[in-house]
Amino acid sequence: MTFHPAERLLIAPQDIRTGDPTTAVDIFAGYFAFGGKIVNAHGRSPFEIEAGSDTWARALAGFGWLRHLRAANTAAARDNARALVEDFLAQMGKPASIPAWEPRVVARRTLAWLSQSPLILDGADRLFYRRFMRGLGRAQVTLEHELKAGLSGETRLLAAIALAELGLCAQGAVKLQRKSTKLLGEELERQILPDGGHVSRNPQVLVDLLLDLLPLRQAYAARNTAAPPQLLNAIDRMMPMLRLFRHGDGTLALFNGMGVTAPDTLATVLAYDDARAQAITNAPYSGYQRLESDKALLIVDTGPPPPPDFSQQAHAGCLAFEFSFDAQHLIINCGAPSPNREAAREASRTTAAHSTLSIDDSSSCRFTFHTSLSKWLDHRILSGPDQVTVEKGQDTAVKSLRLSHNGYQSRFGLIHERDLIFERGGRELRGRDRLRPAASSKGTENLPYCLRFHIHPSVRIDPMPKNHGILLELPDNSQWVFEAPDCDIKLAESVFFAAPDGPRRCEQIVISATIPETMVIEWSLRRLEATTP
Repeated sequence: MTFHPAERLLIAPQDIRTGDPTTAVDIFAGYFAFGGKIVNAHGRSPFEIEAGSDTWARALAGFGWLRHLRAANTAAARDNARALVEDFLAQMGKPASIPAWEPRVVARRTLAWLSQSPLILDGADRLFYRRFMRGLGRAQVTLEHELKAGLSGETRLLAAIALAELGLCAQGAVKLQRKSTKLLGEELERQILPDGGHVSRNPQVLVDLLLDLLPLRQAYAARNTAAPPQLLNAIDRMMPMLRLFRHGDGTLALFNGMGVTAPDTLATVLAYDDARAQAITNAPYSGYQRLESDKALLIVDTGPPPPPDFSQQAHAGCLAFEFSFDAQHLIINCGAPSPNREAAREASRTTAAHSTLSIDDSSSCRFTFHTSLSKWLDHRILSGPDQVTVEKGQDTAVKSLRLSHNGYQSRFGLIHERDLIFERGGRELRGRDRLRPAASSKGTENLPYCLRFHIHPSVRIDPMPKNHGILLELPDNSQWVFEAPDCDIKLAESVFFAAPDGPRRCEQIVISATIPETMVIEWSLRRLEATTP
């Protein structure tokens, strides 16, 4: 294919992701650690050795790690960066059916090369500069071709961001800039919901998008070019939505693909919130509720699964919640594991990995990984709740949510209803979970179901005598009691995927019952007040 890439770059957008100079030392020594795999290149180019995994190969070819070399700020780091880019151009510089040329990786590489171009091009000769620009040109052609071929989902927006940034940075790319700006505005309007959430319902996607959109906004300003209004509006809406997910310790709630929170990255993003907006508490389009009472915080999933093209990471956690008090976590969801843990990824998406109710060991959504279609449909959700009701209590003294979903109606003829109530200024959380027969009710004789409450690994758990409840002791030595009168309460193992140092063992409170013997479970979680002698 004949194409004419731009001759030079005019600006370099800022990469606001945090760089680590110690990682630059590892790269200089030939160690490349991505996706849980560490590969020693033994003096060879990493682009000519066998990849540790597809995840590793994608991260390598995405070049996001260049920011670590820039953080080192040494002549050796600059030479190393240019040499590695040159190795890529020599080994993988032309489009092929390999991970390096998947649309998402191409877009990531384009953004990385543009933002790190001062590092890459410092001291470069004319021939290298020309090869580098041809590499960006091939990326542009690839992304434009993929967009015309019907590229969908989050990657479509990422491709629009990459092309818009390239159109702003490259000399003489006026046509590309206008075309990509239009596409960017259309895609932001399609993917960013009115309440500021992303259509995938994944908190991590909000963080990742803001890391790309904020520098893009600056690039429009630097070129004295009007940014699409959808870009400015999207950023303004996304900031308070991101705050909805934040617990008191700064970590994000574990819903729909969210895993480890990178505190430095989140702090960087929120520092760009000029309005310092408060967290929204009602997100009806994204399907989340935030309930606060003094130091107590409840974050609840109150939405159906996202559209199929955006559901590859979505979870079956409808009506699941997380509960924290001040900076202490009590009840959590398991969260999403790192991309290299495929088996764990499937388990983490099930309803059982969330603090909510599941019937007969099944999930409220149906996934393609349970079918022969998973290879072609890429782990999408096939079906799930399509009617989720939310009613927020109006009483200022007692804050409450009344919720329901129909995710089990087609299989079992049952509706799950859940009431969540804050009392005593948030020092007591009362809940009521009920299974109500739907109009088209099916036979449910001796049908088992479970109510699960996953407990944060920092919490110490002790069963109380005679199965009267569970005593929870937090790291700050405060104590809480979980009770469910006349119910069979047990403890079981669980796993917390969102720990920075990898998965950690934790425990879950499990209440088992059988339909129709028990259709309602009432429970409470209350803080024990310290008594003075």
